[in-house]
Parts: sequence; structure tokens; C-alpha cells
Amino acid sequence: MEENNSPYQAPESEISENSKLTNHIEPAGLGLRFLNLIIDYVGFFLLAIAVGFIVGVLLGERALNGIDSAPDFVFGLVIVLMYYVPLEASMGRTLGKLITGTKVVNAEGGKPSFMQVVGRTLCRFIPFEAFSFFFGEGRGWHDSIPKTYVIKCR
Repeated sequence: MEENNSPYQAPESEISENSKLTNHIEPAGLGLRFLNLIIDYVGFFLLAIAVGFIVGVLLGERALNGIDSAPDFVFGLVIVLMYYVPLEASMGRTLGKLITGTKVVNAEGGKPSFMQVVGRTLCRFIPFEAFSFFFGEGRGWHDSIPKTYVIKCR
């Protein structure tokens, strides 16, 4: 490497192919993940109440009857998508993750793609998904299928 005397030139260094830059990424433990779940359940329960209230006030009783006639699963799916997707796609965090100091990342430790976030959210509807944390490496199917991780960030 030749010596550069210009104060405006960026410094250079030699990096061999064998050297790797690694970030210390600490996965969130099961206790934090469970706390995220409880806080997020409260969050989307409050969102469901707010949506019902807004629909009732703005659109009236007929709209509420229309929502009531739809299967509960459909309303639940819409509310869960409205809660998780915008928050995790924009910040990588939900209300629970903000409070516990955790966030969602992709396999490289960066921001997950929009489709990974949608995949995470839809995987939550797999029957018995909540029990998937007890098998394998302690990651739920909503993490392992879209290849995401929940890590500590503070």
C-alpha cells in the first residue's frame, strides 16, 4: 500500500478474504418474546376496539352489522395485519418490541423486507405456531419460515 499524504483522501486498509467483520447480535430470549406477545395482544385488542368504534361512528350501524356478519377469523386477520405489518415494515418493531428493547431483523442483521414482514404475520395463523418455540433452536415458525430473527437492541 502506498502512503497517501492528502488530508482529504479516505484512509485505506488491507482486508484479507479470511477476515470477517461481525456484529455482536444477541437474540431475544423466550422471556422477552413472551412479554412481546402479551403487550402486542393488548395492542391489537385496542386496535380492534378503535376500528370498531371508528367504523360505528363514521359508517353507522349497518357497517357494524356487516362486520359482525363476517367470520371472526377474517376480522382478526385484518386487525393483526393492520397491527404488525406497518409497524414491523417501517421500524422493525411493534409496541411490545419498543417496550422490551427488541426488533426484527433479516438473516444478515438488517431491516427485513416487506414480504418477510407479511410472511411473519401470516405465519402467526399456522395452527399450534405458538408451540413452535419449544422445538429446534427456540425460534417460532413465524421467524424461521420468513428467515427473520428478533434481537435485543438495547
